[in-house]
Amino acid sequence: MKPFMKLYIPIALETLFTMLAGMVDTVMLSTVGDNAVGAVGTANTYIGIFIIMFHIVSSGMIAVMTQYIGAKRIGVAYQARQLGAVFNTVIGVLLSVFLFIFSENILEIVGVAPLLMGYAKTYLRIVGGACFLNALIPVFSSYLRAFGHTKQPLAATVIANVVNLCLNAVFLFVFHSGVAGVAAATVISEFVNLVIVMTASKLLVKANKDKERLKNTEVFVQIIRVGLPSALETALYNVAMTLTIRFLNQMDESGFNVTARAYAAQITNFSYCAGAALAQANAIMTGWRIGEQDYEACDRGTKKAACIGICVAAGLETAFVLCSGYLIRLFTNDVEMIALVRTLMTIDIALEVGRVTNLVFGQALKTSGDALFTTIIGVIFMYICMVGGTWFFGIHLNLLAVGAYIGLACDECTRAVFMFLRWQSGKWQTKGFIKA
Repeated sequence: MKPFMKLYIPIALETLFTMLAGMVDTVMLSTVGDNAVGAVGTANTYIGIFIIMFHIVSSGMIAVMTQYIGAKRIGVAYQARQLGAVFNTVIGVLLSVFLFIFSENILEIVGVAPLLMGYAKTYLRIVGGACFLNALIPVFSSYLRAFGHTKQPLAATVIANVVNLCLNAVFLFVFHSGVAGVAAATVISEFVNLVIVMTASKLLVKANKDKERLKNTEVFVQIIRVGLPSALETALYNVAMTLTIRFLNQMDESGFNVTARAYAAQITNFSYCAGAALAQANAIMTGWRIGEQDYEACDRGTKKAACIGICVAAGLETAFVLCSGYLIRLFTNDVEMIALVRTLMTIDIALEVGRVTNLVFGQALKTSGDALFTTIIGVIFMYICMVGGTWFFGIHLNLLAVGAYIGLACDECTRAVFMFLRWQSGKWQTKGFIKA
């Protein structure tokens, strides 16, 4: 099995490039106008809500595949990928047709502003109509990562991003296609990504040659056992964040507080990328070790990953705060805004330490098969601390965006404590799919 850092570094870079691609898209699209940026952001929000259904399979697949790979039963891991691909293809095609035909109806129902409607409908019809690509990319990328091949998904992401950047430039500045051109570039780059990960899966992983198979229903139930709670947690987190942003919007008419939160998030997202990648890499090794039934190494490795994550998060966030005067001026020169964003970033030190702890132990618990616990704890404290805390500290106590960040930090830190205690209890050792 590959050393931890050989898993971590490519996953971290892939996460970073994915985030940077979104920032580059926004900057390039701003040449069309603010309405275009707002419309595409709105359309992407609703596309993201719909494609949570694809996470049911992709998140559950990692747990199932890595455990069977660790147990040297790679034929079952291949079977899990096949079932995931079939399920996501069917759901993806149906959803693509639905979004293509009913894009305008969806936007009317959610009440998109009239000035954004034309752009949003165009983008949703093109990108939403090809969302089956989003259904299949994570299936093949997860399959490669489960077998330790993390460089190929990274290469696919980088190449797709370069294709997207070049096509954006061509469609925007040569053909003047506006939002339609940006949407077309997105679809083409996603297609390139899918071709690369599918080809790499075929060439690098020969698990299909192992003839061991279980009943399809048995493997699919195992995937759903992890995937369904994970997808539900993601969906409810998005709802909680939407309510939090709504409270932020109510804090002032000028949007000063919600803008400060957006600036702080742009900077601190780099720390989140490092933590999320660490959790993914550790989750893969957790699955391998549970499959081998080496619980001691699994426990030791996860605690080590959490310690590394805490040090990295605290170090990065402290550096961001110390350099905040320079970093924030990349976005604004408003003195009051700079002061507020610096305060938010200071609170974010605690927030990111809690988040990375929550991610590492939470992902390890999900990979072990203990996904229901993480979802229940997540739902309880996301709404008590994140949503309720934003209202109580931000609006009731009039701390505004500072209060919202206190609520966010309370949510992540509280969940981190529960994830650690659950892991420490050892109950996850009884949740695996493979029995001795």
